[in-house]
Amino acid sequence: MDKKTKKTENSRNSFAEQADMQGASFLRELLDFICHNKKWWLTPIIVILLLVSILVILTTHSALAPFIYAIF
Repeated sequence: MDKKTKKTENSRNSFAEQADMQGASFLRELLDFICHNKKWWLTPIIVILLLVSILVILTTHSALAPFIYAIF
């Protein structure tokens, strides 16, 4: 084999190995993005969105709905 063929074969094997690896979860990737790129201003937006999402879930699937509606 020449060098070019060997290099191409190694890169294919590397690609296949990486494709078989377990990927990071969405939350882990988001946290890595925030830490790596210093986007700390996104944190309050994400927290508020999560809180509103939890409120919506609670109001549609529980007996707490009348009490949560009273808050607003």
